Amino acid sequence: MAQSVFGVGFLFATPAGSNPTPTRFGRLQDVSVDFSYDSKLLYGSNQYPLEQARGKAKIELKATVGVVDPALFNSVYFGLAVASGETLNSVDESQTPSAGSFTVANGATFSQDLGVYNTVTGLWMRRVAATPGPGQYAVNTMTGVYTTNTAQNGQLVRASYTYASPSSGSSLSFSNQLMGASVIFSVQLVNKFKGSDGVVRSLFLNFPAVVCPKLTMPLKLDDFTLPQLDMSAQDDGAGNVFNYSMTG
Repeated sequence: MAQSVFGVGFLFATPAGSNPTPTRFGRLQDVSVDFSYDSKLLYGSNQYPLEQARGKAKIELKATVGVVDPALFNSVYFGLAVASGETLNSVDESQTPSAGSFTVANGATFSQDLGVYNTVTGLWMRRVAATPGPGQYAVNTMTGVYTTNTAQNGQLVRASYTYASPSSGSSLSFSNQLMGASVIFSVQLVNKFKGSDGVVRSLFLNFPAVVCPKLTMPLKLDDFTLPQLDMSAQDDGAGNVFNYSMTG
């Protein structure tokens, strides 16, 4: 029975292996499932084909989510061990050098220098290894202490840097891998809609073997970041490609 479908539904990714923990695509914005195949045409001497046959086929899935979710991205794309802790940042932190130095607020867990801007001169300061001259600075990456020339004493500067937070967030470390390595998972799409006749109708699509060759995170000036995942279904090794069911 044909039925109406409304809304985006719910999408889940289930990793391979025993006792897998499914991951939900959070704040799902849109989902598309595209079935297609190559069409092989046989021509004679006339313009239109005499025969058509299906060639190679593919199923492509696209999903846009409203959250940046490391757990989801790891399940479908990276396939790595997740570690506790995260890298935070401080951008344009106001500091005023005194006696030729200043220490940033998060110096105890300092990670990486991202530059210093001098608001008095209107110039970016130049980093050097040691003994900075006017307009220059050096930084101790173990302590977050910035050394400046005494000419900058009392001048307002803005320092940018990253620092570690071992007690919050999560992180991934990706190393170069051999070609051919990929993450295989299954995808489940479910949807329910109560029609004008009061009947609740369900739609279910299951793809037992899926890979995600592309993950896009478009950051915009005046909008939310809506990551997009491009996925492709394949044979699960037992001849299964997808299951499709609906109320009717």
